[in-house]
Order: sequence, then structure tokens, then C-alpha cells
Amino acid sequence: MHRGSRPGWRVVLSRLTDRPALLGGTAFAALLVSLPWTPALVVLVAGLWLVLGAPATLWYSISARGVSTRDGRVLVSIGLTVLTAILLALLVNTALPAIGAPHPLTRLPLGAGMLLVVTGLATAAPITGRWTWSRLAVPAGAGPVLLLGAAAIILAVAGATRLNNGLSGAVSVVALLAVAALLIVLFRRRERHSSTVTGLGLVLAAAAVLLLNSLRGWFITGHDIQLEYEVFRLTDNLDRWDISAFREPYNACLSINLLPVLLSRLTGIPGEYVFKAVFPLLFALTPVLVYRSVRNVASQAIALLSAMYFMAFPTFFTDMTFMARQEIAFLLLGCVMVVITDAARPLRARRPLVLVLLLGIVLSHYSTTYLVLVTFGIALGIDYGGRLVRRVRSRPPTGTTGFVTWWMIALVAVGAVAWTGPATDTGGQVRVTVAATVGNLLGKSSATGSSDTRYSLFGGAAVSAEQRLRDYVAFTEQQTGAERASGALLPLPVLAGHPMSVVPESAMPLTGFGALLDRIGVNVPGFNGLVRQAAAGVLQLLLLVGLVAATFARRRTFRAPPDQIRLTTGALVLLGVLTVLPQLSVDYGVLRAFQQGLIFFAPFVAAASVWSFRWTTTRLSVRLAFGLVMALFLDLTGVVPTLLGGYPAQLQLANSGQYYDIYYVHPEDRSAARWLGERTSATDVRDTFPTLVRTDSYVLLSYATVHKGEATAFYRGDAMTYRYPFGVLDATKNKIYSSDGAAIYR
Repeated sequence: MHRGSRPGWRVVLSRLTDRPALLGGTAFAALLVSLPWTPALVVLVAGLWLVLGAPATLWYSISARGVSTRDGRVLVSIGLTVLTAILLALLVNTALPAIGAPHPLTRLPLGAGMLLVVTGLATAAPITGRWTWSRLAVPAGAGPVLLLGAAAIILAVAGATRLNNGLSGAVSVVALLAVAALLIVLFRRRERHSSTVTGLGLVLAAAAVLLLNSLRGWFITGHDIQLEYEVFRLTDNLDRWDISAFREPYNACLSINLLPVLLSRLTGIPGEYVFKAVFPLLFALTPVLVYRSVRNVASQAIALLSAMYFMAFPTFFTDMTFMARQEIAFLLLGCVMVVITDAARPLRARRPLVLVLLLGIVLSHYSTTYLVLVTFGIALGIDYGGRLVRRVRSRPPTGTTGFVTWWMIALVAVGAVAWTGPATDTGGQVRVTVAATVGNLLGKSSATGSSDTRYSLFGGAAVSAEQRLRDYVAFTEQQTGAERASGALLPLPVLAGHPMSVVPESAMPLTGFGALLDRIGVNVPGFNGLVRQAAAGVLQLLLLVGLVAATFARRRTFRAPPDQIRLTTGALVLLGVLTVLPQLSVDYGVLRAFQQGLIFFAPFVAAASVWSFRWTTTRLSVRLAFGLVMALFLDLTGVVPTLLGGYPAQLQLANSGQYYDIYYVHPEDRSAARWLGERTSATDVRDTFPTLVRTDSYVLLSYATVHKGEATAFYRGDAMTYRYPFGVLDATKNKIYSSDGAAIYR
């Protein structure tokens, strides 16, 4: 029994790793899933066991060859299970049409396929074949953590539901405070909690934070997820994945077509909630993976702080739930780091496991693959460079072998090229990005990068929203000149008579407490903005300090293994490149890259936060570091700005703000789209930006545009909110549909 566990009840149990019982239970689950009259709840339970439970149980046993810790094996087994589901769906989708079955992605073949996969895994898993007596033991401290975590999740679901019903975000704020309370408990009792309990607390905290955002709206809400869901629907409606039906990079990400189709078919969960709930819950494991990978090489405090920094970064709770393909890719990348840092297992067992996980990332998300390849390539170059320097200086080798090898990078690169090339022919965007980047480097072209670079210590020119709008108008006019001359687009003189202007992002009114601070001389809006800008600088500064301190300082908070130092250096160099090369900052996103980088360098940020308080006692420095990350968490998640006012609202806490106006789908929007769909067979969807409106097109204006008179366009990775010129449509078209929240012109 684990130290600190409480005695349980002696019961007759079959171990989950009992081969006959496991296979029998899985076969029964496959049968229940296949029967048309099985109740929905039974299908849900049976399907979850068939898709996730049984494979994860077997992968837990198999992964012991490359992962030494129990909780590490649990986490890696889940990642391998997700990859198994993707590969099984791909195999079924490829094999059945070849033998005359045009609809392979239906419940019966998928269920039978999963049963065969489980049977195959059972033959490889080192499991028993007998019944045994076992004790059910509850780890010490699990009760309070479970109660607090469950309360946070319930509050998060209730908070999102209240907001969707038009009520206030007060419950959502309380949910975040409950998450903060849970994190405080995890920190205060960190030495008494086992890794299992700490991981349980982290996954519950992360799930609550993510569900606050993912459950917003009764329909699919967010940016990338809108197209991701359409890719899923295309595969779902065809009962088959066919890249030729939509030959775009999104459709080459099997994490958003084959995986959700399999999950929906075998569990009965509607596809909409696979994206809004299942994927966020899987992604909630990523902070735990960060914790486990750091715990392999550092103290409990550093590992816990690392996971908290990963959760406190804004992209985690504002954007990740809107990028399902990246959620799955980050889950697999977290598993990669758990295996890399687990030095208790031999390299010959860990390297093949990492290679399999990296190939899973290739199938899940293209840009994550490219960034990982560059990071690993830089790490390998540093390793080779270090060996060369030692050889030139006639110094003996260090005796340690780097984890990353040339053949590992080569195989992943070949896999990526093969997948985006011959297999799917979706590598066009990469070629465009490379060509534009080369043009930037050679001075043959100039362009502005994403405004996200303004948060970087590496620099990045700031471009005003007004200038960005003018640039976009000029760009669209240039691109459409020939069509406009033929009369296909609205004439420029009409557009010139109704100029557009940028609308500044509105801030929440000051609360009572915020007004009190204002009366005593505190500029609350300025304070909120300063804290946000300072937070970005603090995180980057901590990263730099942590990397230097872990490498050169005499008094080190933790001794980073060479592999982690090299990978962190690679990720840091990559961030610098993304910042200074405009096209890369637009196509791959600096903030997303930093979130990905935290999987590698979170321990350096955490260690630097402790090291920066080294002038105090050891115990106090850790507490102050925890206070810093908690302050960042409460401010960046929106708790502090909501309590003060004077800052733009965040989607997870309010029915206002930029994300709400742009991405929140209202019933009026759907009604207008449905009305239009019933009256036209046109499928060519264009932009409503005035310079792109065609003379013969329908123009559907959304709820936010009709109610606020504002619309948003995207250019060079930035959103530009502008005053919509209704006069253009009034002068050139007729209004044929009008409701309380949407309008259509023709």
C-alpha cells in the first residue's frame, strides 16, 4: 500500500489487468454499443470503457517499459489511448471502402475494430489471468481535494449555463475562486500529498477553468473551433473521412474528424459536446503532464508551480478550448516530456515510445508538429555542438547521451512531409509561409507581424488598429481590382462615401470597489492594463533568468537535466524567430507558441520565481513564488478585473467583450442562416467586409453587428473591430430579412 494511504475495504475483485475478465467485459461493451435498443446511458458507459477504459488499462501495463512512475503511466496510457483511437478509425476508414463498404465510420465496424484492438493489446500487455483479493485504498488527502475540485467543476458548469441564459457572471467568478482555493490546498499540503492526489487536484482545477470557457454558448463558440466542427460534420455526414471533399490543412488533422466521429459514434455523446466538453477534459490532463514531467527532475514545489504557470498563461483559458486539434497535440506533447524526463527507464525503451507519440502529433496538428521539429532540431544541434567543443578542447566526454537523435527527427520529418504531401496534399500553406519568410529575410518583401509580438521581450513593432485597418482596405482593394472593374464588386466611389473607422475595445464600468479606488487616486483602467503588460514581461524574464540560473548559478533551485536545458533553449530560440519574422508570427502565433513552450520550460519559470526570492529563507521564497503565480492567475483569468471594472470583459465571465461579440453564436444568427439556406443553393461563402462584398451576393449581418453597429475583420493575425457602414448596403442592396438580432441584404 502507498505510504499515506488509508486502509480500505477487503473485497473480492478481479484486477483490471485480468485478461479473461477484461476481454469479456470489453466484448460485452462492444455488444451493448452495437445494439440499436440499448439505453443512452448504458451506451455512454459501455462506449467510454470500449474507447478509453480498456485500451488505457492495457497501455498502462505496456507503458511500464518506458515510464517508471504509476501516475506517469496513467497519463501516458491516456495519450496512447487517444492515438490508438485515431489510428483505428484511420484503418477502418481506409480498409472497409477497399472491400466495398462505402460507409466505414458507423457504430458496428468501429465497435468491432476497438474490440480487436483491445484483444491485440491484451496479447502484448504483461497482465495476469486469475482472480485476486485486493484492497480499495484512498490516498491521504484525496477527500478534500476531490470535494473542492468537484465543487469548482459544478460551479464552472453552473456559471457558464447562467451566462448562456443571460444572467450575470457572479457564479463563474466564484468558480475561479474555488479553483484558487483548491490550488492553495495543493500547495499547502504538497509534502503530505502523493503525486496521485496532486495530479487529481490539478486535473480538476484545470477542468473547471477550461469548462468555464468551452461551455459558453448553446452552439459551437470560438474561433478555430467553428471550422474544426464543420470538418467533423463533413466526416460525420459522409460516414467516411475523404480528404478530397475538403482539401485543406484542417481536414488533414485526424484529431478533429476521425477522433470525434469515433467518440460520438461509440459513446452517443453529440459531436457538439465532444468538442465543448470531452476535448477540454482531455486537455485538462496537460497541466498534470507538466507537473509529472517536472517532478521527474525537480522538487514537489517546483513541479506544482510549473503546472500552475502553465494554467495561468492566458492562452490556456481563453483560446485553447477553441482549438481542439491543438488540445490533442498538446496532450501528446505532454506525454512526450513525461517520457523524456523519466531517466529511471533505459533510452532504448523510451525513444521508441516518444517516436510513436511524435508521429501521433503529426496526425493531430500540423503547426505543433513543425514547432516541435524545430525545437528538437535546435536541441540536437546544441548537443552536437557541445560534443564538438569538448572534442576540440580535448576534454573527456560527459558520459551522458542526449535523448534526441537525428533519426528520431528524420523519421518525424519524413512522416510530416508524407502526411501533408502524398497522403493528403495539404502542405500548400507551409510552402506559402516558407516563401514569405524567405522574402522577409532577403528583404524582397516587407510586412507587419501579429500584434501579439508586442508582449515579447524580443521586440516586435507595434501597429495601431487604425493603421492595420487602412492596410487591410488597401490590400483588399488591390486584390479585387480586376473583379471590381468588371462590376462584380461594389464600386469604390460608393465605399468612399461611407468610410470605416476603428472602434476601441470597450471596458467594463467600474464596480463599487473600483470606484472607491478611483476616488482615492488609483487609475483603475491604467492599473489593469499595466498588470497585464507587466505579466507578459515577468513570465519572459523569469524564463530567461531561470534558464541562466539553472545552467550557471552556484545556488540552484533545481538541477535541470541537459536534455531539458537543450529543449528549452530550442523553444526560446523559436520564440525569438517567431517574433522577429512577421509571416511566422502571423501563421503560427507567438502566444500559442509560448503556451506550447511552457511544456518544455515551465520548470525554469517556476525555479526562477523561487530563486528571485533567495534573499529570504528557503521556505519563505517558495511561499512568495506561490503568491506570485496565484496573483497572476487571479488577474489573468479575469477575477481581479471583474471585481474592479475598468478592463475589457472576458468571455468566460461576461456576456460582453470582444470574444463575445465576434464568436458567440446567438439563436437569431442561426435562424437567419437557416432562413437564407432555405432560399438559396449557393455554397460560396464570402466576407462581409465592405471592400469584399459582391454586387450579386447576399449579406448576412450578425447579432453583434445589428445591435452594436460593429463588425470585426482579421488581417495579419489581428482582429480589427470597426464601425460597419450600413449606408453602403442601403445604397446598393435591399434588406430582405430583419429580426431582433440579424439582417440579410440582397
